[in-house]
Amino acid sequence: MVIVFVLLALAVLVGANWYLWRRLFRDTTRGPGRARRGGAVLIAGGWALAIGALVAERAGAPFWLQRTLAWPGFLWLALSVYLLLGVVAGEAVRPLLRRYLERRARRAQARTPVAEPAPERVPAGAPPAQDPPEPAADVAEKAAPSRRLFVSRVVGGAAAAVAVGTVGQGTYGVLRGPRVKRVTVPLAKLPRAAHGYRIAVVSDIHLGPVLGRGFAQKVVDTVNATQPDLIAVVGDLVDGSVKDLGPAAAPLSRLRARHGGFFVTGNHEYFSGAAQWVEEVRRLGLDPLENARTELPWFDLAGVNDIAGESEGQGPDFDRALGGRDTTRACVLLAHQPVQIHDAVRHGVDLQLSGHTHGGQLWPGSLIAEAANPTLAGLERYGDTQLYVSRGAGAWGPPTRVGAPSDITVIELASKRA
Repeated sequence: MVIVFVLLALAVLVGANWYLWRRLFRDTTRGPGRARRGGAVLIAGGWALAIGALVAERAGAPFWLQRTLAWPGFLWLALSVYLLLGVVAGEAVRPLLRRYLERRARRAQARTPVAEPAPERVPAGAPPAQDPPEPAADVAEKAAPSRRLFVSRVVGGAAAAVAVGTVGQGTYGVLRGPRVKRVTVPLAKLPRAAHGYRIAVVSDIHLGPVLGRGFAQKVVDTVNATQPDLIAVVGDLVDGSVKDLGPAAAPLSRLRARHGGFFVTGNHEYFSGAAQWVEEVRRLGLDPLENARTELPWFDLAGVNDIAGESEGQGPDFDRALGGRDTTRACVLLAHQPVQIHDAVRHGVDLQLSGHTHGGQLWPGSLIAEAANPTLAGLERYGDTQLYVSRGAGAWGPPTRVGAPSDITVIELASKRA
């Protein structure tokens, strides 16, 4: 079954890229030449870089090689998605544009007066007369290939321009840093003294070969500017080892909050050496909650490991994190993946803070992410438990977001007794 799936995926990938090459390069040129060969090299080379970037990251290749491949490879992934969407959308425009050009040509031909040639006397021995003008139908038939070429160039050019513009804008949105989003969450058990308590939720920073130390500093500056009471880093901090990314994560030591900062693992920590990163974030001043709980003055704060830790015997343990607590106190749980909400409900959690989804990151990927998660982004209620899912501060793979802007969310707790 695995082999069949791989072959099917490969066939789809090859077919989609052949279609892309055909619409953007074959249909927009008059014949074989440099443009068609260059298009084939561009598409094949782009995918070679993309696959190389993915393999280099997961295989732990030298960091300089990861960085060399990451920018062009991951950007090509995003660009190819929107090029394909653009040429598919162009299929609806193509016949409409052809019909418009044909009608315009017929109207122009109808407005041109046709003079009847006067009969001429041909002297004896004169050379034969030239052939009469071609019928209008024959002229139109010869003009058809030119119209098709024109339509292909217009549609292909528009698709390429929109794709480049979309990816450019989405990449700029990530690199400029996340914006602050503020959400008020009422908790029935929260005492009046804690009304207005602010938790800065930071998820999915994804420091790696693309987003480095400068991006980490932007995140730190943004969080500190909100002057939170507590900072919650809810997983997927890094894509790489402590050896490669320790300097990039160093600015996190400057995070400031009245009650400190806390951290739980995400699935990408387990791709990157979770045990080492837990120790590193502790050294940077964040308190890792590994299936653990701490009692703050007005509520309990708990954290569970990510589901990906199960492969290493370090999965989530809700009984350990939440067992034996005073259930009259409000409880806030840090859990990377929204699917952990069902365990949170069973354990009487009041509010779960998560990330993981990126809000879909690249539309229409949001449709897939929405189907795979109970909540894609934002605040929703599950019984007596509320779940807030952040879209995340960074991006994985392409440093690009479309339809899912990055955010750092300040959760302001509200007491119903206030």
